[in-house]
Amino acid sequence: MSTQPEVRFVSRATRETLALVMAGGRGSRLMQLTANTAKPAVPFGGKFRIIDFTLSNCINSGVRRVGVLTQYKSHALIRHLQMGWGFMRGQFGEFVELLPAEQRSEGMSWYTGTADAVYQNIPFIRTHQPAHVLILAGDHIYKMDYGPMLAQHVATGAQVTVGCLEVPLKDATEFGVMTIGDDKRIVRFDEKPKNPQPMPGKSDVALASMGIYVFDARFLLDFLNRDAGVSESSHDFGHDIIPKAIAEAAVYAYPFRDLYDGGKQGYWRDVGTVDAFWQANLELTDVLPELNLYDERWPIWTHAAQLPPAKFILDKPGERGCAIDSMVSAGCIVAGGEVRNSVLFNNTRVETGSRISQSVLLPGVTIGRNCVINKAVIDENCVVPDGTLIGENSGGPASYYHVTKSGVTLVTKEMLES
Repeated sequence: MSTQPEVRFVSRATRETLALVMAGGRGSRLMQLTANTAKPAVPFGGKFRIIDFTLSNCINSGVRRVGVLTQYKSHALIRHLQMGWGFMRGQFGEFVELLPAEQRSEGMSWYTGTADAVYQNIPFIRTHQPAHVLILAGDHIYKMDYGPMLAQHVATGAQVTVGCLEVPLKDATEFGVMTIGDDKRIVRFDEKPKNPQPMPGKSDVALASMGIYVFDARFLLDFLNRDAGVSESSHDFGHDIIPKAIAEAAVYAYPFRDLYDGGKQGYWRDVGTVDAFWQANLELTDVLPELNLYDERWPIWTHAAQLPPAKFILDKPGERGCAIDSMVSAGCIVAGGEVRNSVLFNNTRVETGSRISQSVLLPGVTIGRNCVINKAVIDENCVVPDGTLIGENSGGPASYYHVTKSGVTLVTKEMLES
């Protein structure tokens, strides 16, 4: 049986969809990594920014009308989007458009919640007259085809569809937790509950919201206008919009699956803490990582800086430039140092005699001679002096650095200069 009708059905749904990416969050749990930039603009995976994964999902899914809602310290994010995402073809109705928070009229404030952010951009939605609005978070790492989710939304006659994944019950207090019927219709939604309800037959797992929503456009605009008039509302999708929609309308869950194996859940990471950020980056150095950045069928798009290839120089005992089980990006020079199980971002330099292990070095970092860096995240453009010892078991002082509960050391320029 031909699958062509289904493909055309999905493509029509994607063409009629407008995506709104929530990219204004501060990401305070990333500590000093977000002191000067929004979380979606934080570098990830050697050459990307976190928001690239959500935007790439849109492009690869055929959703090519995208608005990015910005607010907190958005300069780096805006610059990245202008440089890396200007390839869309406006004459074909494709765009990635910036929607910065602004006081559009008297009495209007900055975005006070996720729903308020979309409410303040209702004129943008009306301009493009979509049939569906896809609400996305710009600060998660994952690969997802939004086409099947849109297809389910249309096929079920839903007013709202919520992307969901299974999470350990002990972690579910950080999510919106759903209870669903046999037909996937959501009958209950609890935002960050103290005592989350497990899934039927899975006592140690809860069904959690990914913060991904498909709305019928008319339904969304009506609900946002109603919510804006409720003074006691927090104007948030999880706290206010979704629970009320469940009580009044058809709201369905869409289970998140792997792109190529529908029998298992897809890769998804919230890199909102230093520990999670460090771990997700180091997972990329595995022999067969869960997140495959080399997948030509689902590329991750970004701004590609014009840089020379990585270089490894010197070959003497104790001064051999090498990298093992690591990712080394363009513009890097490993000059007689040793790198193991680490990720080096663009334009990083490791000098003679230094040893880097289980560490993430963000763009522009320079490691001086005879340094030992272990289990650390080194922020952008840091210059680490000769002989510095950083990280677990390095024997170096940690009083100037931020050390997480699991022993990951975060180092910034300010810490090194203090």
